[in-house]
Amino acid sequence: MAAAKDLVRKPVMATVRLTIPAGAARPGPPVGAILGQLKLNLMAFCKDFNAKTQKFKPETPMAVSLIAYKDQTFDYVIKSPTVSWFLKQAAGVESASGRPGHVVASSVTLKHVYEIATIKKEDPGSQHLPLDSICKSIMGTARSMGIRVVKELD
Repeated sequence: MAAAKDLVRKPVMATVRLTIPAGAARPGPPVGAILGQLKLNLMAFCKDFNAKTQKFKPETPMAVSLIAYKDQTFDYVIKSPTVSWFLKQAAGVESASGRPGHVVASSVTLKHVYEIATIKKEDPGSQHLPLDSICKSIMGTARSMGIRVVKELD
């Protein structure tokens, strides 16, 4: 059984969401400006974040949810990049269609959708979801971006 002091919650000062390129957290803006305002240890965050994201390709945008406590400590969770970023990479396009449903920007295969789903399943809050539900969600995102999902590329 957990000790009573482990169950005491720390008072939260702020919750911050950031998008930081993998392995590129620096004490300068935008990270430094936000964490400096909260008087958090910038160097500790940058070193830890960069160490945890070194397995990703540089410049991969990572979503970070950071909880700052009033005692100047913090916890954070790193999530994988957005589904739209993965779809753009798989389709080889810079941006989505300006007129989804009318103009097709590009195509991706079901294999791409499955691979994206397996990565997204590891995110906190998605572990309990079935893989087919995540795949359907990704296919809906692709449709809204004007990216067609096909069995095989021509």
